[in-house]
Amino acid sequence: MRAATTVPPTQHDSPETAGAHAPRPAGQPVVELRQIRKSFGDLEVLKGIDLEVHKGEHVVVFGPSGSGKSTVLRSINLLEPPTSGSLKVAGVEYGPGLPGESGVKKGKPLDLRRSVGMVFQSFNLFPHLTALENVCLPLRSVRGVKRDEAEQRSADALRRVGLLPRAAHFPGQLSGGQQQRVAIARALTLDPEVLLFDEPTSALDPELVGEVLSTMREVAELGMTMVIVTHELGFAREIGDLNVFMEDGVVVETGPRGFFDECHNPRTQKFISAVL
Repeated sequence: MRAATTVPPTQHDSPETAGAHAPRPAGQPVVELRQIRKSFGDLEVLKGIDLEVHKGEHVVVFGPSGSGKSTVLRSINLLEPPTSGSLKVAGVEYGPGLPGESGVKKGKPLDLRRSVGMVFQSFNLFPHLTALENVCLPLRSVRGVKRDEAEQRSADALRRVGLLPRAAHFPGQLSGGQQQRVAIARALTLDPEVLLFDEPTSALDPELVGEVLSTMREVAELGMTMVIVTHELGFAREIGDLNVFMEDGVVVETGPRGFFDECHNPRTQKFISAVL
């Protein structure tokens, strides 16, 4: 990955670098970003991001506000299409691509969103639909699943997150933590290749954070490939197979489990010590 220009690069310089002792999984990545850049007008918020996510990995992205973390996540499912660079999911190119590459199979955004689920910080539930109906909706509209099967699969997903007894409740009758768990159930019903979490606890009262993190742990234990943007560094330390620290639109440092105690970059160390 590319390091920030304001701090010494750490991820490629020596065997002592954080992560050098833990090789990544072999085989083609599920998600592969190469030199991803994203600009909003004259403001460049991503400045050449490289990232690989392998099947079954739990990747945690963290850093200060405004570092570009959520934009990376939203680029992966094209909610924010990259300005330049290569975005591949399951080997299919969905970004502009890299110069000199030709003959690469190009995918459509709808196909991408069928294989990449996302859980937003603001839940994004429809207030006029029950929990069950909210979970059913993408099965019916995206996958064309018949109502009876969609309801059964949605009930199974709600049971998985411990909310089947609340299936007939509307979002306004649920706590914030319960609403987020419904959103997780909704994403799971599509059986995605990878599940993205964009600061899923940031809109919750502190006492509700634990129930959502517990549900995310259970999803991780299912072997789901996950990319998580979070400020919950205690949770990140526990779950992250690959940990990615970002600042100012670049990746500063990455590392495997143990990263929070073994990172080498001074900026990473300062941020972690201030938050943990």
